[in-house]
Amino acid sequence: MAGIRQFDESAALERALEVFWQKGYGPTSMQDLAEATGVQRGSLYNAYGDKESLFLHVYNQYKTAYLQDLRTALAQPRLDDSLRAFFDFCINSMTAGTPTRGCMTTKTATDIQSSGENIQAAIKSMADEVEQALTERLSTADALAQLELQPAEAARLLATFTRGLVFMERVYQDPARLKATAGSLIKVVVRA
Repeated sequence: MAGIRQFDESAALERALEVFWQKGYGPTSMQDLAEATGVQRGSLYNAYGDKESLFLHVYNQYKTAYLQDLRTALAQPRLDDSLRAFFDFCINSMTAGTPTRGCMTTKTATDIQSSGENIQAAIKSMADEVEQALTERLSTADALAQLELQPAEAARLLATFTRGLVFMERVYQDPARLKATAGSLIKVVVRA
């Protein structure tokens, strides 16, 4: 029947996300996506257009879930616990999988083949929303009394630091090291 998807869309999108996450945008082909999803290339093209459109679709779903989980982590009552939960969430996300999958956003941002305007806008939107979530948490009364920096400055520093964690994860693949380093930054940002 025309116009009706003949496949389990949520399962196919989840598998497509995993392929993009593991391989990166550029190295992923529509054939890779067809094999992973069990959906023929023609059906993928009919349903989503091209590879970029499919990527943007799954990335938007990823972003929504990621930001929801990030905000949950930041919802801890004590500021230092909130920031530890934030970093634990980020580190657990990038170290999941075998081999570890790294950070989807950073992997895409550094991929020369993903330099298209729409993909770059999606990545920038994600970075902005992470920074905004941090700024909101750091703007609460308890946080303001403990911060060494203004909320927006601290948020930018923390968000930027997570990109360095991604690099260090790729080099050392040691979550304990990443968490210890994040703990050191928290001590710099939050007054004892």
